[in-house]
Amino acid sequence: MLRMSKMADYSIVVMTHLAMDPSEQCTTADLASQIGIPLPTVSKILKQLTRARLLTSTRGVQGGYHLAKSPTEISIIEIITIFEGPVGLTSCINTPGACKQESYCTTRTHWKYINRAIYESLSKVKLSDMVQPVKEHPVSPYLLSDQLSIN
Repeated sequence: MLRMSKMADYSIVVMTHLAMDPSEQCTTADLASQIGIPLPTVSKILKQLTRARLLTSTRGVQGGYHLAKSPTEISIIEIITIFEGPVGLTSCINTPGACKQESYCTTRTHWKYINRAIYESLSKVKLSDMVQPVKEHPVSPYLLSDQLSIN
């Protein structure tokens, strides 16, 4: 089963909350209170997202955090990779030589295709999509078609 870490999951919650009103600055304490995630966790997430330049921070009494770019410009994959690293369903995808069966594996090419489909799907989902009610998502459940190529 593919599963994101809590930090990646929570970071999407934090970013989605900030995307609801991109002009508003939120303090760490306000965010933690409003989204129900522990303050130390929110603090770590905000620091990493700021280092990755997805957020900007302002110090002082009127300080806080806000999005560094428009929610339409931030993909879910950007947020995930900050906390998870490159998406890879199998060890051979991002770390060549990590698997002893790699040289004669008959499924590696298929895993590359599946991995690319997941990456491209997550690239299409923008933070702005996450604040909207689900009607039709930018990622079709039938995306796995011949339109994706293996590299």
